[in-house]
Amino acid sequence: MDVRTEDRAVDTIQKSSKKRSKVLLVEDNAGDALLVGQVLADCPTPVHLHIARDGEQALQMLGEPDYNPDLIILDLNIPKISGHAVLALYPRKKARVVIFSASESEADLNRAFSLGAKRIHSQAAGSG
Repeated sequence: MDVRTEDRAVDTIQKSSKKRSKVLLVEDNAGDALLVGQVLADCPTPVHLHIARDGEQALQMLGEPDYNPDLIILDLNIPKISGHAVLALYPRKKARVVIFSASESEADLNRAFSLGAKRIHSQAAGSG
């Protein structure tokens, strides 16, 4: 896996040649991108991960007619165009969007949900 920030190129990480789920990660922090890539590499379902470094690059990718990710992992605080603006301008809104952000602001999250991010409910692990 090669995550670079200096050339701002789209990085592609592949696990196998089986049918892969397409995931777009919109993240400007190389360490966070590497972490997400490592986690997805361990998934039982093969993942084809594309990385956009900013909102402008993400919208460019999402505007391509032949690019339809199954999932978008979106940081809200990204350069050029914010994560909220990406949500508002996302042309197809077919993929589920998961927010990946250090923001603890409930207003940030509520705004993201109002713009189309999906609220995922999970059951907490049982206490012992």
